Amino acid sequence: MTKLGVITIGQAPRKDVTPILEAHLPKRVQIIQSGVLDGLTKAYIDAHLQPGEDDYTLTSRLTTGQSVKMGRNKIQPILQNKIFEMEDQGVKHILLLCTGVFPGLHTKEAFLIEPDHIIPPVVKAMVGSRRLGVIVPLDEQKVTLRPKYEPHGLDPLFAVASPYIFNEGNFQAAASELKDKADILLLDCMGYTEEARELVAAEAGLPVILSNALMAKIVSEMI
Repeated sequence: MTKLGVITIGQAPRKDVTPILEAHLPKRVQIIQSGVLDGLTKAYIDAHLQPGEDDYTLTSRLTTGQSVKMGRNKIQPILQNKIFEMEDQGVKHILLLCTGVFPGLHTKEAFLIEPDHIIPPVVKAMVGSRRLGVIVPLDEQKVTLRPKYEPHGLDPLFAVASPYIFNEGNFQAAASELKDKADILLLDCMGYTEEARELVAAEAGLPVILSNALMAKIVSEMI
């Protein structure tokens, strides 16, 4: 078996996303999961890991199904330690299960697969000169995630629907907001599911890229 380490910025296991990864990865791949928030209560997270002023805001899921917000400055040191722990288990390929940007993450020897390095250029190649619409979990991410796309010549329009507070109406509203302004849509969070893609595609009548499925397909060719 080939080991693939998967680190979520929430809590593991990610029962919502793991089936999507498993559907696209070869059967010989064994997924080993870890989470930045493993062992922490929501009360602790809310008290100690909330975004500070001007911090880069992230969101993820606890094993209870609850959603939480975190500041990148607060969780990046924990994330870095989780990467080193994966390496100590002999894992040679590590996938970060988050589309957010984490400058300076590194490994000792393992290959770190960061979706923010892969998704924007791949999406640019897929979109070409067509218009891109992006759905994100949080309103503030319409600003903080824009710099991820601009270096690749993308100027997306954003709408908001959280995968962690699942509401069909929110997804339909986001899709409706973008459908006449975009030619292809991206669900920019590893927490979105096939159900979310189907809702958005049905409402917008457009192709919809699911970030975790895209990454699983790419990783399947890398390991």
